[in-house]
Formats: sequence, structure tokens, C-alpha cells
Amino acid sequence: MADSKVEKAKKAAGSIGLVTPAGARPTAQAPSADEEWQLPGGSARVYYGQGQKGVVRPVVLADGFDLGPTDYDWLWDGLENGRFPFVSELRRRGRTLVLVGFDERSESILRNAETVFAAILRTVAEQLGDSRLLVGGFSMGGLVTRYALAKMETQRIDHRVGVHLSFDSPHRGAWIPIGLQAFAHYLAPHDDTYLRQISSPAAQQLLWRHLDAVDGTPRESALRTAFKEELQRVGGWPRIPRLLAVSSGRGDGTGNGVRAGAKTLSCAGPLFDGTRFLAQAKGQKTEVAVLNGALGGPHSIATSGFPELDGAPGGTLESFGLLADTLAAAGENADIAHRSVCFVPSVSAVSIRDLDQQDDLYADIDNLPPEESDVDDFLLSSKNEAHALMTEELAEWILDRLPD
Repeated sequence: MADSKVEKAKKAAGSIGLVTPAGARPTAQAPSADEEWQLPGGSARVYYGQGQKGVVRPVVLADGFDLGPTDYDWLWDGLENGRFPFVSELRRRGRTLVLVGFDERSESILRNAETVFAAILRTVAEQLGDSRLLVGGFSMGGLVTRYALAKMETQRIDHRVGVHLSFDSPHRGAWIPIGLQAFAHYLAPHDDTYLRQISSPAAQQLLWRHLDAVDGTPRESALRTAFKEELQRVGGWPRIPRLLAVSSGRGDGTGNGVRAGAKTLSCAGPLFDGTRFLAQAKGQKTEVAVLNGALGGPHSIATSGFPELDGAPGGTLESFGLLADTLAAAGENADIAHRSVCFVPSVSAVSIRDLDQQDDLYADIDNLPPEESDVDDFLLSSKNEAHALMTEELAEWILDRLPD
């Protein structure tokens, strides 16, 4: 019986997705592109504007983080079939959409920037007319394009970009609860799928704090430190384009309702009996998880000196919900209290404050001097939405600011 539980726990471990459900498929397929470009380390799909027969007034958007190659069906579905038909509206305005994907989305941001670099050069070469480009991306894609453009400028390459857009991108860091990171390490000896996502090069570069072992101390990853240094080496930001950012989170300092220290997810067996997760709270040696069950334990996981990140204003991710669904499908009695927690804090998405201090994390951005931000203009959502969700308010704001 015990061996059977272990095998079921191992099977469950291999099915956990970090940002999307493992193995899930979108509701609709992307239509055939007008052109498909093979690029170093990735590809691009090109959709002409309405009534156009070539690349006219291009908008170049890069994919975000996940494990494996870009799934263009997912990317299209999120842009077109969610709250707002962004692709249709973009093309109706005569704009060509160039969607840039990566062979491995969890690869280093620096390496995937080479794909964006090539995509921009190809767009410029193919473009009909002389309008400036909009180049940007979703989540990680905003950082990949930010770095690529800054690097092009240091090399004196004319990228012809008039606007850079970052869509809920973690400029000051993203957040995956330390308890979940510890759980990935706890599962890894049996199946490392979850850990490969959390400890991938891109994840380490994006995460504000990273955990390298079940009993490790969460700290800034060396890969993140090196990425930040490389970003500064190329100037931090591109200087030629107008810099725009949108956040999926609120700007008035109001969090998402997840109370610090509250239970988010608990398990009552048969696989992980005694495992529980708590929302991040302030203080020293603050318990955030206990890991227990057929794979061993108990292991108590704690943090020190962290602000209340799970409940912070910002774009949310179903960090605990994805895990709960996987465990329940494997037969676990999982009690989920909070499916979603903060993933990209609002202050990070508009690059106006760091995440270390409670007052900064929950800052009333609406009443801060806008020049404190690293970008030229930004918009925050009227409520804390799912990370990188294309809503009407964000879409209309972006469409109104496309370069001429």
C-alpha cells in the first residue's frame, strides 16, 4: 500500500504546471499565418493587417515564460478570445502583427533575446513603408525585448522602434511562494518537472527570490544578479523608443484579499497528508509551508524579513490552484482556500519601486510622482486581474498609443 502511494505521488509530481495547467490545450487553434519565419532559437508568425498584402506598420510582440517551445495556439487564444479581441482590432487598424516565439521559453532571457534581435531585423527588412515599430512582449517577453533593444542600441543598430511595450512584465522581479518552490525540491527526487520550471534559467532571472533546496535559504539567484548586471551594461533600457508599461494589478495599493499567514492549500491524504501552505507574512522565521506525506517529511519551511507578497497588488497567478487541481486529480484530499496569489506586483510591472519593503510593495502608485517610474507612461488595472490578461481597458490604452 505504501509503495502504491509513493507511485501515485510520483505520477502527480510530473503533471504540475507552474504558469499553465500541464497538458491543457486552448479552446481554439490559431489561424494560418500569412508568413512564418524561422529564427535563431525560435520563430515568428506574421499576420497582415486588414486589406494589406505585406508587412505594414508592424507590431512585434514576444511570448512569455513557460516550459518548452511557444504554443502559438495558446498565445493567439489569450490575445484574441479572452476579454478583448486584440488581434482583430490591431489588424482592423491596418497593423501587421508579428508574434515571436521561442524554442525553449524557460531558456535564459539573454539567449532568447537573440531570437527577438533577429525578429526585429527581419521585420525591418520586410517592412513596406517607413513607420516606426512597436516592439514589446508579455510578462518575460517585455524583459526579453527590453534587453534586445538596449543591446541593439549599444551596437549602433537602427532598430526603427518607436514604442517599447511591456505587458505585466516583472521589471523589479516576480514572485512564486517559497513554500511552492520548496515543494518542487521535495518532489524532484521522484519527478523534477515542477523543479525544472522553477529552477530554469529564465525563472531564476525573473524571480525576486529563489530557493535552491528544500532546506535552503531563499535569496536572489546568481543568475538574476548576473542578468541585472548585463542589463545595466547595455544601459538598462532602450533610449530611443517611448517606453510604455501596463500592469494587471491595481495602482492604489489595494491588495488581492489574500490575508498574510492564512492557509492557502492543505492536504489530508492519502499522498501528502499533513502538507500545508500559508500566505506569506512579515516577520522572522515565519512558517510558509509544511511538507509531508508518502515522499517523506515533515519539513517546515520558513522565511525571514519578507513583506506580504502573496496578497500584494499585482497580476495574479493560480500558483496554488494549479497545484491543488493536479493533486486532486491524483486522488489527494486537497482543501484550497486561495487559488491565486500575486505573481507580478504592480510596482514591478511599472518599474517604480522594489519589492523588499512592505510600504513599497503596497505603494499607492496613483499618488506617486510618475517620473519615479523607469518608463515614460504606464497604466494600472482598475482591479487585480490574472497575470497578463488582455482586458479592454489595457487593450484600448495600448491601441491608442501605437506609433504613427
